[in-house]
Amino acid sequence: MQATAALSWLLVALCTATGTYCLLRMRSQIAEQRRTAGGEALMGFGMAAMAVPAAVFTPPDWVWWVCAAVFGAAALPDLWRARKCPHHLHHLVGAGSMVYMSLSMAGSPGPHHHHAHGGSGTPVVTGVLLLYFAGYVLLSGVRLIPAARPAGAGSTADTGVTDSGGPGWGDRPELARACRLSMGMAMVAMLLTM
Repeated sequence: MQATAALSWLLVALCTATGTYCLLRMRSQIAEQRRTAGGEALMGFGMAAMAVPAAVFTPPDWVWWVCAAVFGAAALPDLWRARKCPHHLHHLVGAGSMVYMSLSMAGSPGPHHHHAHGGSGTPVVTGVLLLYFAGYVLLSGVRLIPAARPAGAGSTADTGVTDSGGPGWGDRPELARACRLSMGMAMVAMLLTM
């Protein structure tokens, strides 16, 4: 039982840190990156709230319905944007997963427990989401591996760093990828405990 609580608190910390970094990314000069970061911040903080151990806080039933509505509403812009940018399909799947987990917790019998107690959700849907996010985590991890540079490479044109000190924290693509990777790993952990 203590291992489950420790895992829950680790998920809370990971998702809170990720959501906080996504808030920092919302200060980017690039409008699309600000919109994406806002959705990812919502996802990070929502996952952190879901991961809080039930022994610490068990919300009333209506909270899960509100969560499902919020993430359903957050999915609508991604549904529209996915026509032009396939990256928004991932956000759509993430928001849909949050709706699914919220509804699973709202519909579970007895006192509504967090994911750490399992026993909720449809096994087929949970399995499909697990496969998707496990694949996403593996692919994201591979994309974070730095490519080998030829000898002598390393100019500012290659790295994107300028004389003014480089890109801001909100405009670092490798940090955005690491953020998405950590949320994907947290999603896998949460789905495994359903």
